[in-house]
Amino acid sequence: MSRNRLVLASSAMLVAVTVFMALFAPWISPHDPDHVAIEKKLRSPDREHLLGTDHLGRDVLSRLIHGARVSLGTTLAAMGAILLIGLLVGAASGYAGGWVDSGLMRICDVFLAFPTLILAIVMVGTLGPGVFNMILAIALSHWAWYGRIVRGLVLGLKHREFILAARVAGTSRTGIVVRHILPSVIPQLAILATLDLGHIMLHVSGLSFLGLGIQPPTSEWGAMINDARHFVRGHPELMTYPGLMIFFIITAFNLLGDALRDSLDPGLREGRY
Repeated sequence: MSRNRLVLASSAMLVAVTVFMALFAPWISPHDPDHVAIEKKLRSPDREHLLGTDHLGRDVLSRLIHGARVSLGTTLAAMGAILLIGLLVGAASGYAGGWVDSGLMRICDVFLAFPTLILAIVMVGTLGPGVFNMILAIALSHWAWYGRIVRGLVLGLKHREFILAARVAGTSRTGIVVRHILPSVIPQLAILATLDLGHIMLHVSGLSFLGLGIQPPTSEWGAMINDARHFVRGHPELMTYPGLMIFFIITAFNLLGDALRDSLDPGLREGRY
């Protein structure tokens, strides 16, 4: 239990630091992340530029700090869209049943038949690069998995005694779903979403690396790696810094999700499964 608390505290602290960077980036970054100074290009770390500069003379530390805002914000926006679509489809499918359930699950099967990254690349390639299109593509390529999970949870709840009592009391279908079913589903879905945030961030960074997501000159960790790959032999640190940021925040999300699951699941705490 003490080890679990230590992991939870350390991962939560790392996530909190990243969120702090994202929220207060304009005030804590030492320089304008988009300011180009060719005469300062590829500088080594010094007092003025603590992590040096990139190939356009932009301050690397400032771009990393602002990149936290873009990378984390885009990841959370994509996850929010995934959860919204998954909740709506899963709740409607699980509670309505019949042809509604069958039709929605066949649509889920179509989306689940393709690898999520390949599907997202195809969608962004069709829609065109950009933040909104990237978020839409990631949401459309991931919602089906959450829709199936929500459907399963709703099927397990809709015949419980408190749901039957609400029906007898005359509560509408919408009222039952909103007041009784969703409050029981959302906490479990939140843990799954925390575990999946690292996966979504990899998609955001990967699409930006390929030039399909965040567009220059906006600071984003995946795009920074793409910019630095031409200078990897002489200045490998330009790829290392954003790569480490992605690695640490994804690890923190995974550890945080594991710790939350272990803390909130009584079966795991008691070693039943």
